[in-house]
Amino acid sequence: MFGLTEKEESILRKLNNPRKIQDFINKMSANFDYDKDTCMSPRLVLREWKCHCIEGALLAALALRLQGRKPLIVDLTATDDDDDHVIAVFKENGCWGAITKTNHGVLRYREPVYRNIRELVMSFFHEYFDNKGKKNLRSYSAPVNLSRFDKINWMTAEEDVWDIPNYLFKVKHYKILNKKQIRNLRKADEIEIEIGKVTEYKYKGKKK
Repeated sequence: MFGLTEKEESILRKLNNPRKIQDFINKMSANFDYDKDTCMSPRLVLREWKCHCIEGALLAALALRLQGRKPLIVDLTATDDDDDHVIAVFKENGCWGAITKTNHGVLRYREPVYRNIRELVMSFFHEYFDNKGKKNLRSYSAPVNLSRFDKINWMTAEEDVWDIPNYLFKVKHYKILNKKQIRNLRKADEIEIEIGKVTEYKYKGKKK
């Protein structure tokens, strides 16, 4: 199905609920990609056994699709001095949840208890700060159905699927703060900043 090999499909079909998908993605090493930016397809992620946020979101969306759900992702955008984040979203019993890949102790899985996408996104707001404690989350996209990229074989491509992040860059985003709110933001506490430095996987190479 969807051009997957029997082995690929067998692996992903065992992930028959969002919790199992999240557990599976957590086992993968972080893709630090210091040498070269990547946006690997789910096939390449399974082969390389590593991923960063958008790559993990694509794999999660594919696993959700095999359950008969829509393969949906949401783009969270930050200030220029921080990184954006991409999550796979799903709906259960009328509420939204999220599967995410991050190397840090925050911005992780969200239970399906949020009434709408904005409410889900806002659950990330207070955790979305940098090493100086500045809170940087600024906007989000509506859910993007990845089936629109079936023509580029996004699930099984043997090369990076840059069409997807390029689309996310252009698609409409919804602001979550006004200028006054931004001016009045309080920095994260020192203990929060220290906790935010905790990582799941350590980079063993040399940054270039």
